Amino acid sequence: MKMNRVELVNMEFFAHHGCFEEERIIGNKFLVNFWAETDLSVPARTDDIRDALNYQEVYNIIRREMEQPSHLLENVAARILEGVRKKFPYVKEAQVSIDKLNPPLGGKVGASRVTMSL
Repeated sequence: MKMNRVELVNMEFFAHHGCFEEERIIGNKFLVNFWAETDLSVPARTDDIRDALNYQEVYNIIRREMEQPSHLLENVAARILEGVRKKFPYVKEAQVSIDKLNPPLGGKVGASRVTMSL
């Protein structure tokens, strides 16, 4: 089976993740990128969403997990991957990266990033 990649790029969320209480109260902007390796030959031929990895459903999983406050981005990333695996068990490889924009690290930092894979 030939594997191809489906990607959701630069999804922006305002969320309340962080180790500091202020971060969980005030919130911050986050960018999320996701990809999954899957067989695209069937949906390419049938033009039927039921045969494809439904981007809307993947986005909904990501949005739901981003809305749930966590201390660590690692926890959020793991929940996203677990949600995708549960909903789409045929996805064998996937990766999610979460960027916290302007993290409070005591200096000028554009983003901190966590990347996890299945």
